[in-house]
Amino acid sequence: VQLQASGGGLVQAGGSLRLSCAASSYTLDYYAIGWLRQAPGNEREWVSCISSSDRVTYYANSVKGRFTLSRNNAKKTLYLQMNDLKPEDTAVYYCAAAPACFRSNSDVIFVPAYWGQGTQVTVSS
Repeated sequence: VQLQASGGGLVQAGGSLRLSCAASSYTLDYYAIGWLRQAPGNEREWVSCISSSDRVTYYANSVKGRFTLSRNNAKKTLYLQMNDLKPEDTAVYYCAAAPACFRSNSDVIFVPAYWGQGTQVTVSS
C-alpha cells in the first residue's frame, strides 16, 4: 500500500488549502483512508477519515465544519479541503490507510496500518 500526500503550504489565517492523497484503486476500495496531523511538541492527532465500506466520513471536532474529505475515483485521489484555517491547524499532515474507520460510542476508530509521507501546513496569524 502506497500513499502519496501533497498540497501543503503557507497560508494566512482564514485561508484555504487542499491536501491530496494519491493511492491505488485497491487501496481506496478496501482500506479506510484518513488524515492525521502532528504539530511540534504535540502528539499525532486524528483529523478525518472515510470508510471504505459505506463511504461515511468522520471529522475531529476541531475541524468539523471547516474541513471536508472527498475522493475522486478516476484520479485515485482523496482530498482534504481545509477552509477557514487557523494558526492552530499548523502541523505536518499525514494521510494513512487503516482496516476501518467507524464510530464507537463517542469515539472514531481509525488505526493506521500504512502511512504516506507528511506534508507541512503552516497558517500564519
